[in-house]
Amino acid sequence: MLASLALPAPALAADAGGDAALVNLGIIALIFVVFYFLLIRPQRQQQKRHRELVNSLQNGDEVITVGGLHGTIRTVDDDVVSMEIAPGTTVTVSRGRIFDKKTQDEPDLGDTG
Repeated sequence: MLASLALPAPALAADAGGDAALVNLGIIALIFVVFYFLLIRPQRQQQKRHRELVNSLQNGDEVITVGGLHGTIRTVDDDVVSMEIAPGTTVTVSRGRIFDKKTQDEPDLGDTG
């Protein structure tokens, strides 16, 4: 009598195990989708915007480097730009190190008066 009660239990456990595996696979897929939309996709969009910014650099653009230097681009080469940071002071910076272009409505923090 006890043996007959114990036999159906493994069959039920195996059936529930298949459902649990499917649920676990669904959870893993959901986690991947969340990571894609919260981490991977925004990073790719940011990289695309930065690539477009670097490719659009021209002489006379006022830019900010990742190191915090503010200046005006004087020459643009394939992989470097020459940037004037003060009258008569020019530095050479890698194009990929340009962080942003200054817009007309941004104040120049170097001007104090």
